[in-house]
Amino acid sequence: MPSPFPGMDPWLERPPVFPTLHNALIIYIQAAVNAALPPGYVAANDSRVYVDPELHRVPDVGVFGPGRAPDASAVAVATLTRAGLLEAATEVVIDPVEEFYLEIRTVDDERLVTAVEVVSPANKRAGENGRASYQQKQDEFRRSQVNLVEIDLLRGGPHTTAVPLARLRAVAPNCDYHISVMVAGSPRHYFVAPIKLADRLPHVPIPLDPGVEPVTIDLQAVFDRCYDEGGFVRRVKYAKQQPEPSLTREQQAWAEDLLRAKGLLP
Repeated sequence: MPSPFPGMDPWLERPPVFPTLHNALIIYIQAAVNAALPPGYVAANDSRVYVDPELHRVPDVGVFGPGRAPDASAVAVATLTRAGLLEAATEVVIDPVEEFYLEIRTVDDERLVTAVEVVSPANKRAGENGRASYQQKQDEFRRSQVNLVEIDLLRGGPHTTAVPLARLRAVAPNCDYHISVMVAGSPRHYFVAPIKLADRLPHVPIPLDPGVEPVTIDLQAVFDRCYDEGGFVRRVKYAKQQPEPSLTREQQAWAEDLLRAKGLLP
């Protein structure tokens, strides 16, 4: 089933849902870019890893019957205590977080030409390790003369993309989402594609080397494929939950009228 919205679906911004969309977008953008790249270039996904102390380990698979599952370490703890050992510490296991992004490299020497990022909620939480890790990588791209394309489909959180906030507000003061393109060189050039909630997602030019024509992907087609193949219509629960962050009163009325016309709201 296609998305009921003409562009971004604000119900997909919820923290439990967006990470799945994030990863799907990276995979399908990679496919779209590789289909358009000229000879001599290839797109592949890479990742950065960081530790977020707020995130505790979630089991890969967990199926429990009535009541709580027993603590697997309880028997060992009791045995060690009876043997007279003193417990020195209890440590919560924190798994590293892995975030994917896209790299476009030359085939011959594997030189990094362009990075493509889909901004995640962790990238936009002030003071978090995810934001610090993202900004560090962003600065590496800037200093390494690498083009950077950033797709921000999140309305919440502080400004994160490389385009200076003052310039973004000057050219696109009222956008809900945006795409930032930093073209490497001296001087660097910044471009933005402002997106409002009711807009179709744009075609995105992705710069390569100087003198090489950028390749363009249809972001809306990529998003539609993610929605269709990711089962999102079964996760968003339009009638039971509201978008996070909340919509304005006008946006909420528009969204509800749209969902009602599609038979997704009573």
